Amino acid sequence: MSYVDLHCHLLPGVDDGAETMADAVAHARRLHAEGVRDVACTSHVKRADFPGVAIEQLAGLVVATQRAIAADGLAVRLHVGGELAHADALVLGHDALEAIALGPPSARWLLLECPFEGVDDDFVAAADRLTRFGYGLLIAHPERSPGLLEGDGLERLEPLLREGALLQVNVCSLLGNHGLDVQDAAVRLVRAGLAACVASDGHPGTREHTLQLGFHLLLRAGASSGQAYRLTQANPRLLLRNGIVRALPPAEPAGAFDPASMHVSAGRLGSELLARQ
Repeated sequence: MSYVDLHCHLLPGVDDGAETMADAVAHARRLHAEGVRDVACTSHVKRADFPGVAIEQLAGLVVATQRAIAADGLAVRLHVGGELAHADALVLGHDALEAIALGPPSARWLLLECPFEGVDDDFVAAADRLTRFGYGLLIAHPERSPGLLEGDGLERLEPLLREGALLQVNVCSLLGNHGLDVQDAAVRLVRAGLAACVASDGHPGTREHTLQLGFHLLLRAGASSGQAYRLTQANPRLLLRNGIVRALPPAEPAGAFDPASMHVSAGRLGSELLARQ
């Protein structure tokens, strides 16, 4: 197995993830042992409750953490990212957004946190702003957003999904750590083929599961082994390497996805992921 985790709070001393470099390295040992080979370091960005996150310092901290991990002989590659709250997505400038974007230069994307208060006008406005700037969107833990399936949350996300935004489900949600309603929503998103990938949303010291557990939870939720592989390995690796670009115009046929291409539109990527599940 070679898992790719696109949502992990591994960097030490900046948010509610690892407290110290020793904690980060200890969690990296677990990642290495359980087959996680690539990790996007997605510290909370600019949230008022995490004032220690300085966007301009994240890249340097990733380098320092990578050195500490390599010194321990661990085969875990780190990538600079960030978990962006929608309130900050409404105000951050290009340089700050670019500093936490993932993917190749022509297909950059951002991890946008789905609000725990529910999908509202401000969230939609933030997502629209980011797409106008040319970024693709990976929406983190939508299953934890109240009213997603029983209310109008998914309906409000639908235009974003049509434009190429993708959904990421958390391991802890599939595990049931956030309650049965959240677990049910996560399972339903997976079974409906609406989840593009699963991530750990790991927090060393408090939430230490990895994608190895996620793989088995997907099987328990009714996914085939092929779908579990795609959600924890193939799809996140594709996003990391190839990125996301804006969806093709509706009138233009999607065509076949070419895995040898350097990048693919999010609309095509989304349809391919769903078609193969």
